[in-house]
Amino acid sequence: MKRFGKYIGLALLAVSLLAGCGNKGVPKEELVSTDSFEGEYLVTADYVKEHAEDENVLLVDCRGVDKAKKETLKGAIATTWQEIGTCGENYGAAGDEGWGKIPDPSELSEKLGELGMDKDKELILLGETLNGWGDDARVLWELAAAGYTDVRMVDGGYSAAKEAGVPTQKGAAKSEPVEVTIDSIDKTHVMETEELMSNYDAYKVIDVRTEEEYKGAVKYGEAQGGHLPGAVHLPYTNLFREDGSLRSKADVEKMMEDAGISKTDKIVAYCTGGIRSAYMQLVLEMAGYENTWNYDQSYWRWAVVGEVEK
Repeated sequence: MKRFGKYIGLALLAVSLLAGCGNKGVPKEELVSTDSFEGEYLVTADYVKEHAEDENVLLVDCRGVDKAKKETLKGAIATTWQEIGTCGENYGAAGDEGWGKIPDPSELSEKLGELGMDKDKELILLGETLNGWGDDARVLWELAAAGYTDVRMVDGGYSAAKEAGVPTQKGAAKSEPVEVTIDSIDKTHVMETEELMSNYDAYKVIDVRTEEEYKGAVKYGEAQGGHLPGAVHLPYTNLFREDGSLRSKADVEKMMEDAGISKTDKIVAYCTGGIRSAYMQLVLEMAGYENTWNYDQSYWRWAVVGEVEK
């Protein structure tokens, strides 16, 4: 299998990545607490600085090879969520039935093995928060579903790690293929279109896109503009402080309380393609919201098959 396939809609996705999702975090005066966010899927930039060169640590730049060509952390390999998902041309285009999901175990095993993503290593994923899409979270969400237990992302993303003084280089390190075996996909936090359509009223649905998108703007090739019926609007950027680090758990709880959502609710997060919403799902899970799902195909697919509101 070729490591880099041709993705339908890749040019569109590249444009969206350049645009970013906005860079405004929550101002200091609006924060509930100045405490740091701590959770099982998170490490600090200082932790990366201390452990980046450990033999058992693998840095993975989830911003992709092109970004890494300009700069990445020393020793980091590079990939994207598309590369390890069902985004090859044989799956069609964004919005098609099989596009943008977690591959079956055998295919995913091959993809991750070619990348050298050893299940026995500590994987530290790099992305961007306010100035990106949280690609590291989408990759982490998929790896967790595939049975990886020692995988984390950096609070504040790549920028925080660089600011902390972690050495950088131009160009990603060469991947060293390994044997990876994925026995099954754990769908505890994976929401699929069929389930959401069948039992829609059982869930509290959160739209984490921008206000412009929520109100109906078609920006990334969606079949139509709008949002899922009754969806609560909680922008992805609301998760972060102005420096791109995560807000405290107290802040997250207040944000959810103000939105009318409790820890006992069944919560589904979505965005355009399940990237920003993966970050939301992981943060909510770490904050004690156990019944949470990331909608893998998100609005790209729903806009094709489901009803929307504007």
